[in-house]
Amino acid sequence: MKPSGEIETQIVASIRRIMRAVDLHSRHLLDACGLTGPQLSVLGAAAHLDGATAGAIARSVRISGATTTGILSRLEKRGLVRRVRGESDRRTVHVVVTDSGQAALKAAPSLLQDRFRSELGSLQDWERTMILSVLERIASMMDADELDAAPILATDGGSLVEDPSTPLQD
Repeated sequence: MKPSGEIETQIVASIRRIMRAVDLHSRHLLDACGLTGPQLSVLGAAAHLDGATAGAIARSVRISGATTTGILSRLEKRGLVRRVRGESDRRTVHVVVTDSGQAALKAAPSLLQDRFRSELGSLQDWERTMILSVLERIASMMDADELDAAPILATDGGSLVEDPSTPLQD
């Protein structure tokens, strides 16, 4: 059996490798298509939901409405989405992905969480349950169990972000 200090060191090293993998993938996305993981997730959800409201998109990607609105504003400035008022109810605003947005989605590499979810799907139920239990315990040990976090794997220098210059906040 390994000495206790060595196991803790290996656990911390494993967490750091996970954080590093997320960071490297985030940088790869930014370099490859100029979009962050959360921006790609919102753009993908907007395309999939075809004309949905910002609220529906936020629920789909499980991030706050305020964060979604900020991401949509950046995507709109880049010409990747348009916001269109509803015809029957002018208070309703629908998000439409432009041709440029569709092209950006097609050219973008897959998101890290998509590959990760696929790998998780190949595990037995008991393995997924055990992983969830351990990760929830780690989050609790880091006083992070109450933090709101989207299932979007993206970082910038160790912080979860939706845009490299703006931290995710709810």
